[in-house]
Amino acid sequence: MVTEADLLHILKESHAFLSGHFRLSSGLHSGNYLQCAQVFRFPGHSETLSRLLVEKVRQAGVVFDQVISPALGGILFGYEVSRQAGVPNIFAEREADNRMSLRRGFSIRPGESFLVVEDVVTTGGSSLEVMRLVREAGGRVAALGCVADRSRGKLALDVPFFSLVTLDFPAYDPESCPLCAQGLPVVKPGSKKV
Repeated sequence: MVTEADLLHILKESHAFLSGHFRLSSGLHSGNYLQCAQVFRFPGHSETLSRLLVEKVRQAGVVFDQVISPALGGILFGYEVSRQAGVPNIFAEREADNRMSLRRGFSIRPGESFLVVEDVVTTGGSSLEVMRLVREAGGRVAALGCVADRSRGKLALDVPFFSLVTLDFPAYDPESCPLCAQGLPVVKPGSKKV
């Protein structure tokens, strides 16, 4: 059985944990960042994480027709989750106005159920945008799954939520960020334009 400690070891071993001063996709600041793209460089780790998420979701009795992920962070994980689950996979990406949309010929059929897959969830903003997109197209959101939950228990969802690890990294409003107060330069490592 793979424990949360084993999963944290995989993330550390792949150099996914970063320290510094970061502007998160939510706009909040943090001294820690989980760059899951680092762990997804390794196919074996990617397969392990994805298999574990699919097992958790299926053990809970959640059924889904497809996987959908927000670009860019969720694409690799979403693909491997869909491969492990044996279902199709699509992703939503940001337009010039920073809104999520379906492109590349992707579509959602009314009644189709989706597992939304993200790498890291903090405020859940990108995931909630994708959930809205699915629902507006007539689809159904079966659940949300991620590698790491760093929401600190503040995420309110109307669907089941599955994460492989829970991280308690403090996040700050920019106005009250102690790292800003120290004059440390801020880095924006994610794909969402804030």
